[in-house]
Amino acid sequence: MGVGGEKFQLGTVGALGLSVVSSVSIVICNKALMSSLGFTFATTLTSWHLLVTFCSLHVALWMKFFEHKAFDSRTVMGFGVLNGISIGLLNLSLGFNSVGFYQMTKLAIIPCTVILETLFFRKKFSRTIQISLSVLLLGVGVATVTDLQLNAVGSILSLLAIITTCIAQIMTNTIQKKFKVSSTQLLYQSCPYQSLTLFLIGPFLDGFLTNQNVFAFNYTSNVVFFIVLSCLISVSVNFSTFLVIGKTSPVTYQVLGHLKTCLVLTFGYVLLHDPFSWRNILGILIAVVGMVLYSYFCSIETQPKNNDVSGQQSKEGDSAPLISDSLGKVENGGDDDEPLKVPMWSSKYPRA
Repeated sequence: MGVGGEKFQLGTVGALGLSVVSSVSIVICNKALMSSLGFTFATTLTSWHLLVTFCSLHVALWMKFFEHKAFDSRTVMGFGVLNGISIGLLNLSLGFNSVGFYQMTKLAIIPCTVILETLFFRKKFSRTIQISLSVLLLGVGVATVTDLQLNAVGSILSLLAIITTCIAQIMTNTIQKKFKVSSTQLLYQSCPYQSLTLFLIGPFLDGFLTNQNVFAFNYTSNVVFFIVLSCLISVSVNFSTFLVIGKTSPVTYQVLGHLKTCLVLTFGYVLLHDPFSWRNILGILIAVVGMVLYSYFCSIETQPKNNDVSGQQSKEGDSAPLISDSLGKVENGGDDDEPLKVPMWSSKYPRA
């Protein structure tokens, strides 16, 4: 494997690791903020996350850590607004549906992404990849889905949330490749539109779901501390989301998101003593088996292709493994959420 391949593989592993650590950290932080301190304004908080992320990237740009690259402004605006809408729809879905149905909504994102990429991008997913994804979804479903209470409005909102989330994540990958921009450049340019969209709809959406006014909330020192901490962690979450999707694939990003779900359940039991049953344990074990199979089959399938493109740093492929073969070749692909959705924390674990 060449030097370029080694650097690309290390970059991908680093992006995956950063995404997992930052996402689990922000879920634990937000759990304390929402469950213990009563600050349940998820959508508004996400708009603050994106604003802080933009300010941080602006400082990084001023310090010349990356270069600004302008491209189609309408594409950036549409992409940013779509991401903001998808986050709002996911939060509405949770508000109108049971927790179990909301978990099913998140599980449906993977098959929907596979269908969209197959129909519109002519990507092919092998039978082994499909089986490994099915095992993963089964495990996460067993571990997280409890009740399934259906209603018409909630079902429509869930369907819209699934579609917008899938399109936003696919766009994250395709925009980076089409305009040859880095994850940092895309995040920097889209953050203002995402933040503005959520800031405008957030207070109304949160007020509708919680019957409280975010601006009339009692901001104690503890609440402010955890809000600031959450916003700081979100910089890493948002950056790693775009970075992972740019280096692997939308499907891999969703697989990684379900790994985070399993880790959050485990940490919640170990650190916070949340209720835990044998069903949770069984589901997590099945999900882990699915993730291992997904990573293994992706590594096997990408090796022949990588032999043909050994001189290239990256090339778009059908999918990419969560953990590359340590002796293998360059990963084939492009994206790795929860998002924000761009999967943000609130779109994945808004009530965690």
